[in-house]
Amino acid sequence: MSAVDDNRELRNALGQFPTGVAIVTALDDDSRPVGMTINSLASISLSPALICWSIDRRAASYDTFVNASRFAVTVLSEHQAELALRFSTRGANKFENLEVDGSDATVIPNGCAWFKCDSYRSIRLGDHSMLVGKVTEFGQDRIPPLLFNGGQFRQLAQTRETLTRVAA
Repeated sequence: MSAVDDNRELRNALGQFPTGVAIVTALDDDSRPVGMTINSLASISLSPALICWSIDRRAASYDTFVNASRFAVTVLSEHQAELALRFSTRGANKFENLEVDGSDATVIPNGCAWFKCDSYRSIRLGDHSMLVGKVTEFGQDRIPPLLFNGGQFRQLAQTRETLTRVAA
């Protein structure tokens, strides 16, 4: 058993829980798009439609996201690992060669789902803040998502047998 204050081991243990990978975007004070990779997306409520994600208070874009009136979340498809890496790198030209809509809640192209949100609430929790958004628009494509588990990007392997069991 590891001590709870061993951050590396705690992070490794939490990393055993597979998650989806998403990019969240907003506009900074100069109306330029800002984005980052997240794996903390969660559904809170269907009525009203609320989702949340968390951001480290030391993140370079922390103030932008906490103060944004709107943001967008794009759930990445299994072939978008390069984008996930780009948007997780400080200083990268994150929007280079991306055809984005230029709205105040920019959706990343070719994801498997997206959500445009009005900022609803920000809650400081430990070294992070949880940002809650009220979904105003959403869309989806029926393509497999990109997964993150054990510190690595992974793809969802679906066999006909698995799909049959789930459908039953």
